[in-house]
Amino acid sequence: MTNITRIDYCQFLLVSQTNYTLTYFADHRPGFSHDALKRYLEQEKLTARMVWEQVKGHIVSSPQGYVAFDDTVLDHNSAAKIELVRRQYSGNAHGVIKGIGVVTCVYIHPDLDTFWVIDYRIYDPERDGKTKLDHVREMLDNAVTDKALPFRGVLMDSWYAERKLMLHIEQLGKVYYCPLKANRQVDVTPQAPSGYQRVDSLSWTDDQHQHGRRVHLKDFPKGHTVNLFRLALSTQRTDYIVTNDSAQDTTRGAQEVCALRWKIEQFHREAKQTTGMEGCQCRLARIQRNHIACAMLVWVRLRQVAQQAGATVYSLKQGLLDDYMRSQLRSPTIPMTFA
Repeated sequence: MTNITRIDYCQFLLVSQTNYTLTYFADHRPGFSHDALKRYLEQEKLTARMVWEQVKGHIVSSPQGYVAFDDTVLDHNSAAKIELVRRQYSGNAHGVIKGIGVVTCVYIHPDLDTFWVIDYRIYDPERDGKTKLDHVREMLDNAVTDKALPFRGVLMDSWYAERKLMLHIEQLGKVYYCPLKANRQVDVTPQAPSGYQRVDSLSWTDDQHQHGRRVHLKDFPKGHTVNLFRLALSTQRTDYIVTNDSAQDTTRGAQEVCALRWKIEQFHREAKQTTGMEGCQCRLARIQRNHIACAMLVWVRLRQVAQQAGATVYSLKQGLLDDYMRSQLRSPTIPMTFA
């Protein structure tokens, strides 16, 4: 029996198109049994550190860079007893589903318009007692101290616009840009407090529409102010962006910075659709953790090759079928006939 390695499993995730089960792997790889594959994934311990080890030599860093944080839910809505699965809100599904929560961090180079995944955490509060905010703070501190990456600021969703985290970012000497929920309470006259009101109830002058305004967020230290911008994205959607970047004085500029955050959404979409990240049906938490780690490593590899080839990860993944299609069209295994 051949010894199974991390490369073997990652190679399977890279080349398989729709089926990512251990049974499918064993059926198509002589010398690998389902039981042996399962034992390997039960005994191995792959971590987010391995993703960084594969990425760090390829990152082009910049003092003007950003780190972006967000979470995604790996859909296991039909799962019965997968240990890491819990009911949680999924932005992709626009509702509560059963799935595995993953909090991710990407490093963005704005001038090159590119990004790298540098860290992630599995959301598993029942076992480690950590919230998503705890994971973000841990990854942020790790990016500063351990990874020693130069970057200017932090981009995050409204879920993470929490006082302790925002003040911690400021203590690190970084700026942040993040949207506020519509019901967030602000005071628009911080020098002469007049009371708090919902951010979506504010009235705006033409000048404030273009240049934003200074506000005090409820529960923040006295005298602490930030810039608030109103982004009318459509007739159906308005975002309110808050930043401690005192140099930012235009709504357009704030919008351009916030747009960089969608790189992390691109990563989530690509990883789910090209690596089988959601495809493991094994019940044990350790197997799921190792599967997710391997899926991350597969995306890193696909991304590296795609950048070198000037292609997309989708074209690379789908291109693996090109030779098969040409062969079958020339000499089909099952010829099409009509009675």
